[in-house]
This record gives sequence, structure tokens and C-alpha cells, in this order.
Amino acid sequence: MNLSVELAPRRKRGLLLANPVMTASGTFSNGLEFAKVFDIQRLGAIVSKGTTLRPRSGHPQPRTAETPCGMLNAIGLQNIGVEALIRDVAPVWATWRVPVIVNVSGDSVEDYGELAARLDGVPGVGGVELNISCPNVAVGGMEFGQDPHLAAAVTDAALRQTTLPVIVKLTPNVTHIATVARAVAEAGADAVTVINTVQGMAIDTRSRRPALASTFGGLSGPAIKPIALRMVYQVAAAVDIPVIGCGGISSGLDAIEFLMAGATAVQVGTATFSNPLAPMEVLEGIQRFLEEEGADDVHDIIGAAHVGKGGVLRPTAAER
Repeated sequence: MNLSVELAPRRKRGLLLANPVMTASGTFSNGLEFAKVFDIQRLGAIVSKGTTLRPRSGHPQPRTAETPCGMLNAIGLQNIGVEALIRDVAPVWATWRVPVIVNVSGDSVEDYGELAARLDGVPGVGGVELNISCPNVAVGGMEFGQDPHLAAAVTDAALRQTTLPVIVKLTPNVTHIATVARAVAEAGADAVTVINTVQGMAIDTRSRRPALASTFGGLSGPAIKPIALRMVYQVAAAVDIPVIGCGGISSGLDAIEFLMAGATAVQVGTATFSNPLAPMEVLEGIQRFLEEEGADDVHDIIGAAHVGKGGVLRPTAAER
């Protein structure tokens, strides 16, 4: 069975994944701890914790709040900074078979270019994911992802400074996500990740204050899956670069929906908080579904829900 997918088909070096299951930034740390829990080498790719030019301590506590079918977080991009990442973490990644994509975030367009330049040629780094969608920082982040022109400028700044594949992570907190997706695709992005968290809040009724110290946070988990699925469908119809689906995926069937909506790969995030083995279970679920359907290639189902888009819909097991 062929599960391999290519995330940078236009780039000479490419970004070939053994299978379409990735981890999502911010939920898997840098993969070092999870490597002790299960064989992460079986995954398609690891996406690092959000990394900035300088170390960040993040927001004050409380920074998370449980919600029905999900959670709110306002971590504030706490991280060790790109220099420490290159010095202390990348050498470990260089010993892995699974590719690692570094998620980066900046306060300015120039920051993204500098981060891309610093990571270029670093052993163990297989690509960069530009976070232009974080709703939990005061400067930058989501601001870049809400303006197509700024989103394109950030993409261009990174591409000018690196030979690595460049993925752009989009925010759902916009009116027309396909417009932003087209802007970054036209700027040269190799792929897009759809979506980051949905901005929300919770109130502690006892204290009569917001449950998060920063007031607002990002909603993730199963609650946002229908939103993410809709946006993946829209973006996949609007661009001709790979789309990575992210948002509420916790099972193989969840992932299958995203693949049928047009995603080339998927990221598993919040599910790992309650079930560290979730990425492996998602992968096994995809394999099981394909076997049951008699499909020997994951590309047989990618985009299958786009009726009339140009592909041929294959009969289901029931129809056969």
C-alpha cells in the first residue's frame, strides 16, 4: 500500500513523507519526549513547537481552559529561541528518519526572513512552517494571516532566505480564507496548513473574570473540526499546492474526511494531550480504511469529495 505524499512537489529537493500523518505545532513539543512513548519514526513528519528569534516565557497563568469538546490555550509562544533550537535540539533530529518541520513566528516580516535564513542548511531541519495565524500574541502572528498582502510578504521574505520547503499555516479568523491561501500560493509557498485555532474565551463564574490571564485564547479540539474541514475544502478548491488539514483530528476516520476534502496530509494536535498515541492510531485508522475499501494508494481518496473538480470518483466498497 502506498501511503507516501509529497508536500513540496515544485521544489527540487521536495518534502516526501512516508505517510500523511503529521503532528501539529505546539502540541508535541519538539518530539523528544514523545520519542520515549512510541516509535515516532513511523509518522509522516514532526512539526516543532513554535520558534522565535529570541526565547519567550509566554503568557502568565492560567494559560489553558477546558471547554466542551475542546480546550482554550493562550501559551504565548513560550520557547527556547532559534539559537538554542539549532544548538541543542536539531542535532537530535538529525539522527531521526522522520522529517522535522520547524514552525516559526515573528513580530515583523523581516523576522520570518531571518528565521528562515538561520534554519537553512541546518542538519535535522526538513522544512519551515510559517505561523502567521497564532491568536495568542500581542504583536504579529494572526495579524499577518488576516491580510493577504502581508501574508504574501511574509511568505516571500522566507522564500528569499531559504532553500527549505516553506509551508504557511493559515488562520481561520478571517472572512475569506481562500483569498489568503491564494495570496501565499502566488507568493511561492510550497504548501499551506489549514487551520490554526479559532479565537475564543471562557469566563470563571466564581471569580467573575476571564478564565485565561490573557482574556482570549485559541480554541482547538473536536469542537472546531467542522470549521477546519470546511476551510480545507475551500482552500483545496482554490489553490494548486498541497493542503495540510489540521483541527480536531483524533481518529483515522477524522483524517479520512480531511483527505477526501482535499488535504494531502493531516496534523494531529490537541488529541495528543489526552491520548499520546493518537497520531499512531490515526495512521493505523487510515491504513485500515484503505484496506477495507480495497484501495492500494492514499491518493485514491485525496480530494474525492470534490465532485466535478476533474477527478474520477472511485466506487466505494458498498457500491462495488
